[in-house]
Amino acid sequence: MIKNYDDFVAALLEAGFTPGGPNGEGIFTLCSAFGVGVRWHTEDPETDPWEWRMRVLEERDDIAYAKVFFNKSGFITREWYPYFLAARRRGKSFEEDYADGEISHFAKRIYTLLGDNESLSFPELKLLGDFAKEDAARFEKALVELQMKMYATMSGRQRKRSRYGEEYGWNATVFCTCDRFFGKDVFEQAAGITPKEAQNAITAKIFQLNPQADTKKICRFIYG
Repeated sequence: MIKNYDDFVAALLEAGFTPGGPNGEGIFTLCSAFGVGVRWHTEDPETDPWEWRMRVLEERDDIAYAKVFFNKSGFITREWYPYFLAARRRGKSFEEDYADGEISHFAKRIYTLLGDNESLSFPELKLLGDFAKEDAARFEKALVELQMKMYATMSGRQRKRSRYGEEYGWNATVFCTCDRFFGKDVFEQAAGITPKEAQNAITAKIFQLNPQADTKKICRFIYG
């Protein structure tokens, strides 16, 4: 039973990955193990799962959080990240995927900005990319596309700053490239794993976590 943040982190490191919400999509979710004291949107950092999303990014270096499963949020540990990288990227570079028509133009614009900067918040991406109001839907879709293909990931949150350096307003999600988030070691490990080997390893882990997992959805879960 997961009663607090520390319990969640321990369970996640053991599981290796989980969707971020209560809908396990027929696969698996750690939310099913939440105790009665775990409640969403209370802003309690110990018992609010909404707060845990940013805590793992701000306090740890072995857990990634982004929209990686079924276009929805999810967590992947450093141990399992190379397997999902191997499956999603298939040994190809961003330029190769774009040349093959597997990356949209909007996604390329966002990825270029992230590549040129250490990290950028959601508002900064829109501003620097000169995205217009009418581009909002395509912009958000492209940002999810990059996360699903594991080229971009969330890296934290930040508030806007005034000209005097004072913070104001709501927190905004910050993004960076996946390469920058975990570093070259994870990608070198992924390069030594074939997509089929990755699929077999992740599938075996899924059935360990949930023997009743929906076999028809497993490939979508793995490959995005």
